[in-house]
Amino acid sequence: MKTLRFTFMVIAVLFLFSSQGHAQNTTDSSSLSVKLPKGKLSLEGYVDVYFSYSFDHPKDANHPYFVSFNRDNEVNVNLAYISLKYTSDRVRATFTPGYGTYMNGNYASERQTLQNLLEANVGVKLFKSKDIWLDAGVIGSPYTNESAYSFDQIPYTRSLGPENVPYYLTGAKLTVPFGSKWTAYLYLLNGWQVIQAQHDPLDFGSQLEFKPNSKWDINWNTYIGNEASVANPGYKTRYFGDLYASFTPTEKWSFTADAFMGWQRRIEDQALVTRQWWNANLCARYTFVPGNSFSLRVEHFNDPNQVLNVPVTNVTGFKLSSASLGYNLAVTDEVLFRLEGRYFGSPEQLYPLRDGTSTNKDFWLTAGITARFR
Repeated sequence: MKTLRFTFMVIAVLFLFSSQGHAQNTTDSSSLSVKLPKGKLSLEGYVDVYFSYSFDHPKDANHPYFVSFNRDNEVNVNLAYISLKYTSDRVRATFTPGYGTYMNGNYASERQTLQNLLEANVGVKLFKSKDIWLDAGVIGSPYTNESAYSFDQIPYTRSLGPENVPYYLTGAKLTVPFGSKWTAYLYLLNGWQVIQAQHDPLDFGSQLEFKPNSKWDINWNTYIGNEASVANPGYKTRYFGDLYASFTPTEKWSFTADAFMGWQRRIEDQALVTRQWWNANLCARYTFVPGNSFSLRVEHFNDPNQVLNVPVTNVTGFKLSSASLGYNLAVTDEVLFRLEGRYFGSPEQLYPLRDGTSTNKDFWLTAGITARFR
């Protein structure tokens, strides 16, 4: 990790020197500004409104174990944003403030002025003739086959897998393409889904993407870092590996699958132990007529030592399976209507009931309208 940090520093210093040299060659005695082509500023927007009902009907109106679509029995906004994007030959930047119940659930631990930063980053192209970029700031996460944006996802609600990995990262990302099919991404990070670092030193992440043709997209991701924090002072090094693929064989069928496994070293009873968790899911979509499709998902998440998930009921272990079936209607190219039924089952009594007892299952009905304009 020290070698990686040193590499990032060398790249940054080389870029600064090259920029200064370019400035000296392109300025005269009457101006100190660098003469580069002007960029393009664009505006994007997104609104995802939903209604979700849990048959367990939680007392506090929060669906446990989720930050997405997590409010029960009310119409609410999962995620809404307006995004400013700047692009030029050598510079790119994104500023995206976000709002909604997803932001409330996922950014609650951040400081107040940072709780609405969905994205905020700046990137520079390091070499004029090579498509190698260095981006820094709050950036999207490469982990798992789903993101916070439901519009492009096969199921409407989020899987258990992406709910238990970083949705966002803070740090620096180096993008290096290898030909037309392979791209590598290297990350130097403040931590596992944090804006403000909780520990020292910084952490490392990577992504290797392979696109052999227009039908396949295969990704292998890693994360290594010290996860000690105020909330978890006994946590030490975390190792994480994630593999997912998307496959679109025809215009009617789309598939995606993800599997990941993590290892957390932590102090328990004054001894250093390693605890493991894992996830697997499979999603499919069938378009039976243009603009109309069905989506299906099956998944299992296993965290027996509660590394990432602490049950809201008084049980040990965390194992949860889910299956969902959804209907998707493309009202226009910019608007989607989604309807999804989702069943959860577990060997543990993970769900509290209003009468003070608990159960090992739950069922959601979720409907939503999502609009995206750009």
